[in-house]
Amino acid sequence: MRKFMVVLDDSKECLNAMRYAAMCAARTSGGVTVLAVIPPEEFNHWIGVGNIMREEARERIEVHFEVFAKWMRDKQNVHPELVIREGEAVQEILGQVADDPDIAALVLGAGTDSKGPGPLVSSLSRQAGTLPLPITMVPGDLSKERIEAIV
Repeated sequence: MRKFMVVLDDSKECLNAMRYAAMCAARTSGGVTVLAVIPPEEFNHWIGVGNIMREEARERIEVHFEVFAKWMRDKQNVHPELVIREGEAVQEILGQVADDPDIAALVLGAGTDSKGPGPLVSSLSRQAGTLPLPITMVPGDLSKERIEAIV
């Protein structure tokens, strides 16, 4: 099954990327892989404290994911899968693409503030010519209705 992969984070534009990926998957009988990456610097503590922080991070991600997953199931009839990886975001995204040959496209939300589109969009767009799949960048300020019209 063809899958759209989207990165789960705390950004505002993540919502639009989730919507777009779910709508595309629903219209193509595909799936959605939601990737959450835990940065390694979150666990540079003593082993016991690092393990507790790792578990808390996973719990936060699972709760955040469930909000999106419920909407995808209820509104788009898409049953997303959650993948949690630890490391640097770009390397983990590329690692997940390499590990799952069904991932056909990466969907990223692009920020709209003066800082630019965001670190993932900036980094991956520089590598776009050598990536093994297309990247779709969804502007963070698109309305739900506009996304529906595009998909």
